Amino acid sequence: MASSRGPALNEELQCSICLEEFTDPVTTPCGHNFCRTCLSKCWPNTQTCFCPFCEETFSRRPELKINTTLGKLVQHFKKLNQETEVFCDFCDGRKQKAVKTCLTCQSSYCDSHLEPHRRVPRLKKHTLINAVENLEDYICQKHERPLELFCRDDQTCVCLSCTEGEHRTHNTVPIEESREKKMIQDRMKKIQEIKHSVELRKTLASNDRFLTSFRTVQISNWMIIGLGVLLVAALITLPEQYTRCQSELLKMEEQQKAAEKQAEDLIKDLHQEITELKMMEEQQKAAEKQAEDLIKDLHQEITELKMMEEQQKAAEKQAEDLIKDLHQEITELKRRNTELEQLSHTEDHLHLMQMYSSLYSLSYSKNWIEIDSDSDVDVYVLKIALTELKKQLKEKLTQTGLKFVQKFAVDVTLDPDTANPHLILSDDGKQVSDGDIEQDVPENPKRFDVGPYVLAKQGFSSGRFYYEVQVKGKTQWDLGVARESINRKEGEFTLSPEDGVWTLILMEEDRYVVFDDPSVSLSLRVKPEKVGVFVDYEEGLVSFYDVESRSHIYSFTGQTFTDKLYPFFSPWFNVEGKNLNPLIITPVG
Repeated sequence: MASSRGPALNEELQCSICLEEFTDPVTTPCGHNFCRTCLSKCWPNTQTCFCPFCEETFSRRPELKINTTLGKLVQHFKKLNQETEVFCDFCDGRKQKAVKTCLTCQSSYCDSHLEPHRRVPRLKKHTLINAVENLEDYICQKHERPLELFCRDDQTCVCLSCTEGEHRTHNTVPIEESREKKMIQDRMKKIQEIKHSVELRKTLASNDRFLTSFRTVQISNWMIIGLGVLLVAALITLPEQYTRCQSELLKMEEQQKAAEKQAEDLIKDLHQEITELKMMEEQQKAAEKQAEDLIKDLHQEITELKMMEEQQKAAEKQAEDLIKDLHQEITELKRRNTELEQLSHTEDHLHLMQMYSSLYSLSYSKNWIEIDSDSDVDVYVLKIALTELKKQLKEKLTQTGLKFVQKFAVDVTLDPDTANPHLILSDDGKQVSDGDIEQDVPENPKRFDVGPYVLAKQGFSSGRFYYEVQVKGKTQWDLGVARESINRKEGEFTLSPEDGVWTLILMEEDRYVVFDDPSVSLSLRVKPEKVGVFVDYEEGLVSFYDVESRSHIYSFTGQTFTDKLYPFFSPWFNVEGKNLNPLIITPVG
């Protein structure tokens, strides 16, 4: 900041004898300023003294007093011009300039050696400030701890140990807050000092004019009273003296204006600094508020994560117990199935009926059937029981299978770059429907020009994945997966594995078809409203499930995948308002 003031004001603060900044400045009756020591050397122990600058002679030795205001101004500018560099305490050889001082370590660090304080958790808790040379001013001399607080009651800096002792009941605040306010107060005080200095300088300038006028009159009176023989010389000298005085007055006025301009610039800069400090204080408070909110949110997230972890552990334990029970049930059902297969071929029907009489009540509304040794109905009953048992086993395995594949759920989003121009996609990429007319879309090599098809953005080249789609209210749709190299632009292709598509198709409200080898028409008891699609890439498996009834619909098995697979969708066309509903990708849960 001192360099921005220019050399003019610095020259005004220099002694014209030693050409250095004033030390104990004093003012002569003619208005010029000198160091007290310098002026004493110019004035020997004689009664006659003169001004070293303008050479005005004084009849008696003036009584000199230190100009305290000018002295304070000199000290102020010394402080502004002083730039103390602090060097790193840990650099070997050539010392680098320090950027921070650690009050906890009581050492200063350059940017390289400060790195552990930014990385190591234990060092991150240390108190860092801008690099300072007088470190002892920031350390409590009593407790040897950093001065981190400011006591407003005693107007002094204190450490944490001080607040546990004599400052325990005092009003303390973080030192950064009090320091910013003190800096603002200091700069306001400096402004007042500068204004006072300018006023004093105006007063001194007025005194200079008065003394100059007085000297002119004094000279004139002396010339009139003097010898007549010197009258001509006096008349010649008087204009020169007057011109010289006028020149000095003009010079003083220019210096006064320069000093006032310099003071105005300084006041302007100080006002700007005060504004910046106030903004910094507001930003500091906002940052502290933001940090508090962040810490609060983190605590809440940690609590929620702990609860989720406990719930996860409970769910895993429950799942383990369920899997264990299911394995036990499956083993028991398989055992019964094997026994029934064996029993269906035995001749001792009466004995079999007596052993497995409990099976007869599985699906009958009638009472027990009376069977004698000559009856043939026992074989039929056993076959019915076996069929029912197989049915129960299949349902149990299907429900277990759906719960298993749902673990591999993925977030699927429709890719607008692949959508046929007739299709309309929702903004979130979760719904697709027929738009009746062709949309104005840009050309794209990935876009389907044949068929109302669209792919997902997500592709898979390994592992397992699962997703669910709501098909409620639709009369036609296609769902499944397709390989990346599927034909999209010209010619025709079938929705079959041969052409790189593995789909379940609703053709006419209740006619479900899969183009396997050979094609299969499916007869479903319940029309699915939500369909789940599961793929095991390595096993070559594509399976479809009715999510609501938790039943298995169909599976492509023994397939060989070489390309990346993408989820495949087709809402088909709107036919006289009967197929308006969109296909909706829903969350799995």
